Amino acid sequence: MTAAERKSLEQAVGHIYHTESLGAVDGPGLRYVFFLQGCPLRCLYCHNPDAQDAPAAHDGAAMTAGAAAKQAIALKSFLQGVTFSGGEPLCQPNFVRAVTLLLAEAALPAAIDTAGAPTLGDDAKAAIDAAALLLLDIKAADTAIAKRLTGQGNESALATLSYCEATSKPVWLRHVLLPGWTLERAQLEALGRLILPYKCIERVELLPFHKLGEHKWGALGRPYTLQKTPAVTQEELTWARGILESVGATGDR
Repeated sequence: MTAAERKSLEQAVGHIYHTESLGAVDGPGLRYVFFLQGCPLRCLYCHNPDAQDAPAAHDGAAMTAGAAAKQAIALKSFLQGVTFSGGEPLCQPNFVRAVTLLLAEAALPAAIDTAGAPTLGDDAKAAIDAAALLLLDIKAADTAIAKRLTGQGNESALATLSYCEATSKPVWLRHVLLPGWTLERAQLEALGRLILPYKCIERVELLPFHKLGEHKWGALGRPYTLQKTPAVTQEELTWARGILESVGATGDR
């Protein structure tokens, strides 16, 4: 990398909602996590609803890629990598790519926690190419259910998954189990059939629905429609894994 290329990368600007210095659930090992501002989805169970608005409509901190990389590198001895989450990090693909390339020079691999690039253009592809791993959230196998659940269908997620397959980019697939929605036999079987052919998927993570972000909805004055929805039990989680196992589409692959 030339000095001019480095300077250009360092000057890229991103909008950060929050950072976590030692995240343990956002990819392999302990990770520095950048939660980026802005997301096109409106998931009913979103635990960061205050990160949904686009940066222009929010007073979240703007940060250069150079400063972001420096923050993570300062903790390198404790970390196995860095993860970009959100919000939707691929709404800010140039910033994600810039930080990722700067981290690579320090031997810190980056993962992108995404629901699929809103637009899978060259910028988003470049960010994916730079990352070591994608944590890809497929909201529902049925695009109509995904649209009711999030405001958009699953086309962006599947386009992103197909791009990862074509480029052999490792993927950890994530799927939220929501009672009455995705925690259903037919939906889980459909998901299993959908993802089974993809060789890029290294792991499937089933994420139990929780209400940890419910108080944020109230603080924003937004109605939370899942107040009466129960949390997923360990027994239900085991049952769901069993359904995916029946089609060979769960766990480490």
